[in-house]
Amino acid sequence: MGAEMLTALSALAVAIVTAVGGVATTVVGRRAPRGQRRRDDFAAVTARLDKDIERLEKRVAEQEEASGRDRERIGAQDFALRYLAGWCRTLVGYMRSQRLEPPPPPQPMPEEVRPYLHDIGT
Repeated sequence: MGAEMLTALSALAVAIVTAVGGVATTVVGRRAPRGQRRRDDFAAVTARLDKDIERLEKRVAEQEEASGRDRERIGAQDFALRYLAGWCRTLVGYMRSQRLEPPPPPQPMPEEVRPYLHDIGT
């Protein structure tokens, strides 16, 4: 192998390394805008998630308010039913003290009602 051949091979090696470096630089240069685009996408996704979180927080607050109103309504209904049941018991007791037989409760009594009206004979 001659000196000219060695010089040509080294020039070819330098050219290959330079080409690989150019390709690597191009790939890295191309990736930078994509990274920026990904950051922009992240910002858009984050903004969208923030809106969704606000919407969900609003729904939870509305449901908590509705739940509070429902609890108050159920408490009032419970009080009214207890009052009516007590009044009926008093009326039945008065009728029995007068030696009258009160009318029987509607038949059949639902199982859901039985624990609350346990003292009415069925």
